[in-house]
Amino acid sequence: MFPILETERLLLREITKNDAKDIFACFSNENVTRYYGQETLEDIKQAETFVDFFAKSYTEKKGIRWGIERKGTQGIIGTIGFNAWSPKHKRAEIGYEIHPEQWRNGYTSEAVSKVLQYGFDELGLARLGAVVFIDNEASNNLLTKLGFQKEGVLRDYMYQNGEAHDTYVYSILKNSK
Repeated sequence: MFPILETERLLLREITKNDAKDIFACFSNENVTRYYGQETLEDIKQAETFVDFFAKSYTEKKGIRWGIERKGTQGIIGTIGFNAWSPKHKRAEIGYEIHPEQWRNGYTSEAVSKVLQYGFDELGLARLGAVVFIDNEASNNLLTKLGFQKEGVLRDYMYQNGEAHDTYVYSILKNSK
C-alpha cells in the first residue's frame, strides 16, 4: 500500500499515469531541469517513462516518490521522495522539484519537512542525504534552513548537457533533529 502523506496545504500521494502531463510540465521546463542533472524532457512519452520508473523504484524498495498536490486541486505541482534508499544501512537521499509557477510559496519546505519525518519515523532511517548543484541557491538555502549540514563538495559529480558540475553533499541525522 503506497503511503499517502498530508500537510496543512498539501497531499503527497502516489504518482500515476494520469500525472504524466504534470510531470512533463515540470521536467520540460529548463528552469526546473537546469540544476537537476538530467536533460529537459521533449515529449510526453518521456514523462510516462518517469512514472514507470518511480513505480518500479518503489516496488523494488530502491526509492519512493510522491506527487505533490495542493489540497482542493487536481494534478501535481512537483514530486518529492527518496532515492538510493538502503534499508540495511538506514539511509536514503532526498530529491524534489516543483513547477516554477509554485516557487516561493513554501510548498517545497512543507513537503520536505513531512517527508523527512516519514523517513525517520516510519522507514526507520538514521541518515538522509541530499546532493545539490553548487549554483542552486534556493535548494542550498532550503536544506540549510531545515537543519541539513553541508558535508563537502563532490567534484564533477553531475553531468548536465554534457558539462560536468560540482555539487554540495548534505545530510541530516535522525538524532540531530
